[in-house]
This record gives sequence, C-alpha cells and structure tokens, in this order.
Amino acid sequence: MNESTVYALMVAIAALILWKRTKSMFRPIKGNGTRLLFPLLFILPGLSLLFDSNVNQSEWAFGAAFGLGVAFSIPMIWTTNFEVREDNQIYAKKNWGFFVAFLGFMIVRFVLRLELSDMNPQDQMALFVTVAFGYLVPWRIVSFIKFQQLVNRSGMTR
Repeated sequence: MNESTVYALMVAIAALILWKRTKSMFRPIKGNGTRLLFPLLFILPGLSLLFDSNVNQSEWAFGAAFGLGVAFSIPMIWTTNFEVREDNQIYAKKNWGFFVAFLGFMIVRFVLRLELSDMNPQDQMALFVTVAFGYLVPWRIVSFIKFQQLVNRSGMTR
C-alpha cells in the first residue's frame, strides 16, 4: 500500500468517526450502553501485531506508545458526556470540543507517521495500534461508566 493510500484511508476513517459521532448527538443511545464498548472489539485483531516476530521494538517504545494513547484519551474523556433530554432518552451531549480534540489527535498522528517513516512498516503499525489501544480503552470504558452513572442518577431502567 503506497503512502497516499494510507493517508486517504486515515482521512476516510477519521471522517467516518466524526460523522458517526455527529449522528450520535441527535439519536438516543439504545440499550444499556454496552454499544459504547464495541469499538474495543475492533482493535483486538490489531493487537496480534504486538506478537509478530517481524516487529523489533523495545518494551519502552511500546510503553511510550501506550502512554501517548492514554494522554490522547484525556481530552476525549473530558469532552464525552451524556444527557437525558425531554423525551426521557439518553443522548451524547453536544460538545464541539470533542471534534477539536479529535482533529488535533489526527494531526499529531499524521506528524508522527511522517517522523517515523524510516521505520519498518510492521514496527510502525504495531506502535500505532498500541497508541490506538491506549486511547480507546480508557476513553470507551470511562464513557460507559459515565453512561451508567447517568442511568443510575436519572432512575431510568434499561
């Protein structure tokens, strides 16, 4: 896969995430909130890269990548909230700060990809999967907890 294809794919994925997030602000969250955790399942196959024999990165590199991911999760956590609206349904709270944080995160990823362009592609992918795992896990788990707290506070049964 050439470089322009990778960037086009990254932009398409980012646009899809932003579109989905925008849609979620106008549709109630159905069920008990477990759908908030589904993206964690999508990252699981990528974790196999960490155990690939062709990946030759040190533990500190993976630790730094995970730490960077956790740092990226903080603004996502701050800007992800839920509210009960007049129809007694729970919605993602409208917060345009999320979009700013997400776009900033994508710009940092582009810059990192350029900086690490001389690295073995499998090493690079393993590190980027580690970053993604580092921001998705805390962000989605905290979002689920926030959702459950709102359900409990509002006395809703789901």
